[in-house]
Amino acid sequence: MSTIETPRRIHLERRLHIGPRRSALVRVAGLLVALGVALLALAVTGRDVPALGVEVWDFLSIGDSIGDSFGLQSTGNLATPILMDAIAVAIGLRMRLWNIGVEGQFYMGALAATGIGIHLDLADPLLLVLMALAGAAGGALWILVPAIARAYWNVNEIISTLLLNFVAIAVVNWLSIGPWRDAAAEVVQATPQVNARLPLVPGSLILHIGFFLPLILAAVCFVVFRSTRWGFEVDMVGGNPRAAAFAGINVPRRILTVMLISGAIAGISGMVHLTGVTFRLQGTISNSYGFSGFIVAALAGASFVALVAGGLFIALLLSSGIALQGAGLSVYIVLAIYGVVLIGIAVGEMASRYRLVTGRGETRSPGKRAPP
Repeated sequence: MSTIETPRRIHLERRLHIGPRRSALVRVAGLLVALGVALLALAVTGRDVPALGVEVWDFLSIGDSIGDSFGLQSTGNLATPILMDAIAVAIGLRMRLWNIGVEGQFYMGALAATGIGIHLDLADPLLLVLMALAGAAGGALWILVPAIARAYWNVNEIISTLLLNFVAIAVVNWLSIGPWRDAAAEVVQATPQVNARLPLVPGSLILHIGFFLPLILAAVCFVVFRSTRWGFEVDMVGGNPRAAAFAGINVPRRILTVMLISGAIAGISGMVHLTGVTFRLQGTISNSYGFSGFIVAALAGASFVALVAGGLFIALLLSSGIALQGAGLSVYIVLAIYGVVLIGIAVGEMASRYRLVTGRGETRSPGKRAPP
């Protein structure tokens, strides 16, 4: 009896294992495609793409000495809080905890550091240490309630941490234009300048040494999660909390510890930005650094190596946006380019998780119906 072969079926299949090299290559491919789409859109709308590229190049002063590359130094200062906040988010993601409140913890860390910095007048090294401790405490305390609620009552941390962002911003606004406002500078709606500043990198104009802190911290986190028992236990809790508890790990304590560390790092990020860039506490001290850090950590998949590369690229992209605005592009166009690039990276990340599979054709007799 003759048989008929049914057509081959093509479907998506989730990969059981995603190699880091494949994941990185696919994300880079998504980035390049997104940049190509953005440049094509600019060209179609009549923009002079080569001239815009020259503007960005000149702004960054690429190829000049470090003392002249103002744009690159500005990018480094911009990357510092983004990387710090991304590390704070990534530590939580290792345990499948979504700390969306890094923006608020950044604000509260800056607030606590300001309280020390404007009321104490000590030698810079000692005052900076005290301000860093205060910043860490401010960030950790701001996440304490969501951490306890998540660890012991299984309350979803996404909503609780997110809502606290708006409270933190409101508190900083109230203090900076109210009780702590600099009365000597009537035009400035901010606190007086803090009494200590981070030193600049030798030979630079504006890049402060705090830029190296997230790089060191990322390296430490890489070693901790790769080579220590604590890091293994955190990853185990993130993979399967029940199995971790069965193995004797105190899951609530690990959750509480990880969330407090995450908040403390975000708080130190606020202190570093305060003492390295703004020197005053104000309602706009953060240019959405917490949200940018969250995006970087999520797209990096909590990988600390990919996180550093992604954070530096995002900072470079944002700095390039400043140059593009100077060249006449609307801020909305710049934000659209930023969004297209992020979407391209996200699509690449998702594409790395699946593959196209061609199913084998089935054979059947002509008189029989094909299965549904």
